[in-house]
Amino acid sequence: MSSRDYIMITLAVLIYGFGFSAFILPEKVVIGGVTGIGTIVYFLTGNPYMIGLTQYAINLTLLAIAWKVVGHAFVYKTLYGATAISIVVTLLPPLFDGPLVPDQPFMCVCIGSVLSGLALGIVFIHNGSTGGTDIVAAIVAKKTNVTVGRTMLYVDFAIISSSYLFFHNITTVVYGFIVLFIITYMVDLMINTNRQAVQFIIISKRWEKIATAVNKYGRRGVTVIDGMGWYTKRPIKILLIVSRKIESVTIFRIVKDVDPNAFITQANVNGVYGEGFDPIKLKADEELSKKLGEEAKLEVVEEMVIEAGLTDGQAK
Repeated sequence: MSSRDYIMITLAVLIYGFGFSAFILPEKVVIGGVTGIGTIVYFLTGNPYMIGLTQYAINLTLLAIAWKVVGHAFVYKTLYGATAISIVVTLLPPLFDGPLVPDQPFMCVCIGSVLSGLALGIVFIHNGSTGGTDIVAAIVAKKTNVTVGRTMLYVDFAIISSSYLFFHNITTVVYGFIVLFIITYMVDLMINTNRQAVQFIIISKRWEKIATAVNKYGRRGVTVIDGMGWYTKRPIKILLIVSRKIESVTIFRIVKDVDPNAFITQANVNGVYGEGFDPIKLKADEELSKKLGEEAKLEVVEEMVIEAGLTDGQAK
């Protein structure tokens, strides 16, 4: 990770600590993850420092297991975030005697959840992890076919539900599930917004300069398509560009600087896969793969026959 990633992860952890300590914890709501386990220990002992200490102890134990199961790279990536978040949830809770918005538990839960989800989304975008259920999910995914998201959901659901066994308060359990839903939604929103793609169609007399500038400064590929303007009956070049949504401003600036009169359209694209974007994550169809493999072998043989100049009888 770069120094910028560490700075953004640190900022995100502070936001998470504030949202949790100032809005969620004062309402006595148990959330998911190891933070939720630390919260239960705090409510049982009355010591606010037990949240971070419990969290860090569990994370270190899980990281020790992950070191052997998942690998060293995952542990190194997780260690900084897990340490930072444990320090924050140890030091911040004693600073708040009560919720910042008194007598509004639902509003406090929602505000705290939004801040926490926003923070975790920033951590994930910058290649970080805060440990906890992330580690459990990574270990389970390594050994079974259960997905990471499903494992995290199961573990968080179990932790929140278990709080009823200790405190017998169904209201706070419901609030815990609300927190889980909002945080999950915010994390997905942050990650997917960062991954959204757009497609540009650009028509300009200075298409060569635009294409070169997009390659050089926008760091994106450009496809040049032959077309014809029906009104003028003249051939034209059409530029097709696909980029991340956050990169679209750079594309617009390039076009404006090169040719302010260029014709340009922008459309949102659902799902862009391949080099420079997301990999295709689907389980292979064994029967289909076998058929495609056989067809590929036949094509190779046919090409060899053509190159050798053999007749059909000779090839057989």
